[in-house]
Amino acid sequence: LWPWLLASSGLSALVQLVILPFFPDSPSYLLIQKGNEEAFRKAIRKLWGEGDHQAEIDDIMKEKVAMTSTKTLRVLEVIKNRSLRWQLYILMTVMTTLQLCGINAIYFYSFEVFHTAKFEEYLIPYVSLGVGLCECLSSILCSTLIDRFGRKVLLWGGYTLMCSVLALLTMTLSLQHQFFWMHYFSVILIFLFVVFYGIGP
Repeated sequence: LWPWLLASSGLSALVQLVILPFFPDSPSYLLIQKGNEEAFRKAIRKLWGEGDHQAEIDDIMKEKVAMTSTKTLRVLEVIKNRSLRWQLYILMTVMTTLQLCGINAIYFYSFEVFHTAKFEEYLIPYVSLGVGLCECLSSILCSTLIDRFGRKVLLWGGYTLMCSVLALLTMTLSLQHQFFWMHYFSVILIFLFVVFYGIGP
């Protein structure tokens, strides 16, 4: 079953490969990147139908003017530019914390935790699949929460809850040989960590 499950991800790639050539190009791409105004207006008619779309056309035209007046910076120019220094620091901090938040360790050691929790050998892959499904569902939930609370609140909240869960997980893993129920608590914490990761970072 697992080889088929793994191969199923190739099905969506195959579907995309077949239908993508029939998709129209983005009007803004045709105008801004390609500079083809005729294809741009044709794509608008194809996507939005016949009618008056002058307001949308004007918006894309303004975007084109703004893009042409904006200078594209190289990496070294971005680093040297003092006005972009804080944005660069924030971006580097967010990306670094995302890599070092512990999600990779959770995925790597979750199999061992499930095994120690006395789950049947044949059930462990399905529990691991449940962990991945949790991340997927929490990411979908995040897309609805981000408009209500904003990115900063979700980042702070996500990292705070993940820190708390990791502290508790360290404690439960240390005490798992003294109390039999600690194994199950560790499994719950793994699921919670993945949910908070999906909602926050």
